[in-house]
Amino acid sequence: MDGYRGIWFTLGQRSEYGDKYSGGLGTYTANHLPVAIYHKGTKRTYFVYGGTIDSTARHLLVMVSYFDHRTGMLPRPVVVMDKQGVDDPHDNSSLSIDREGHLWVFVSGRGRVRPGKVFRSERPHDIGTFREVYSGEFTYPQPWYLESEGFLLLYTRYTDGRELYARRFDARGLPGPERKLAGMGGHYQLSCFDGSRILTVFNYHPGGDVDKRTNLYLMQSRDTGVHWTTIGGEPLVLPFRDTASPALVRDYAREGKLVYLNDLTLDRKGHPLILAVVSRHHQPGPKGDPREWYVLQYKDGSWREHFVCRSTHNYDMGSLYVDGRRWRIIGPTEPGPQRYGTGGEMAVWESRDEGLRWHRTRMLTQGSAFNHGYARRPLHVHPSFLSFWADGDADALSASRLYFTDRRGRVFQMPYQMEAAFQRPVRVYSR
Repeated sequence: MDGYRGIWFTLGQRSEYGDKYSGGLGTYTANHLPVAIYHKGTKRTYFVYGGTIDSTARHLLVMVSYFDHRTGMLPRPVVVMDKQGVDDPHDNSSLSIDREGHLWVFVSGRGRVRPGKVFRSERPHDIGTFREVYSGEFTYPQPWYLESEGFLLLYTRYTDGRELYARRFDARGLPGPERKLAGMGGHYQLSCFDGSRILTVFNYHPGGDVDKRTNLYLMQSRDTGVHWTTIGGEPLVLPFRDTASPALVRDYAREGKLVYLNDLTLDRKGHPLILAVVSRHHQPGPKGDPREWYVLQYKDGSWREHFVCRSTHNYDMGSLYVDGRRWRIIGPTEPGPQRYGTGGEMAVWESRDEGLRWHRTRMLTQGSAFNHGYARRPLHVHPSFLSFWADGDADALSASRLYFTDRRGRVFQMPYQMEAAFQRPVRVYSR
């Protein structure tokens, strides 16, 4: 393609203060991960996103590209899969890279109608050509590479609500048997892998209603998904059937609160950190306020909750970064031009005492025409490509542009229209 153009989407569930979520959703959802990976050998950050044909098209293209840290250039992005008229970024993809450098793109399906797809690059470290290696039922793919053993894929199936599953894929992309992890009416999950442990955090949907998503549960596996325990090491019987599980992190249902998962990572001692937005109503607007950002930290054998800030929408999604005792959040926490729409203006929040106190240290965007949303953290993040996201009008169909920021707080727009095979991103916001 001759430029970086993100997909615009509306769910179509409108109320007094606008759509449940809408706008530029090229880096949607939080449950597709990883969506970017820094590769030390090539000094590139590879990434995937939901693209489209032009500014007026609602036609999803599954895209892949990379930022070259040596040259500061972006190549023309490549269409891995044309979704043939589908306009829904729930069909966006996730990314993995194997030991030989082949890129694996896990394209989400949707429900039991559109299958998920797995593509593998024909050549290592090359985005030019991909080959389909698997097609099957999975949504919200989260692939974790297990060196020479292949992948463990965590995903969702619509078997009875949104239920969670895991499946091993070998190094050729051939699947093994699947295993159900949780089935309490529905769940959204986030996961991470530190080289020895798989961790997953998820909420649940009472009666299968996603508008009532609540509670948080976390479990881990030290043998790539064979056995699962609580964070304290207590063995778990799967699949989950009981909301009063010992894996319960926080009982938001008892408080009448909803929880929207943003990120899962580890602190400097390897303890899990969960970033979430907590709300009181699923619809946009004041009735759901306060919409509060929290980091939940497991420390000294118990869970602690640290308040960060407030924002204006349930789907104001950001990412959490850990650098020793210094933690950083990048996300659309500030009101944008479409005040009650998805996203807003991007800001940086920092804590220098492991989450106890938070301060907004920088505005990344200001005076924008459209809301910015879904700030995503790459795996093995490089300071020159710290987070990337898309913008878009949350109230009406618009063009959607893609951006990234570095550790210094400089924001760059990826070229919407390219005149050459390689082009530099343009710095667009100043401090």
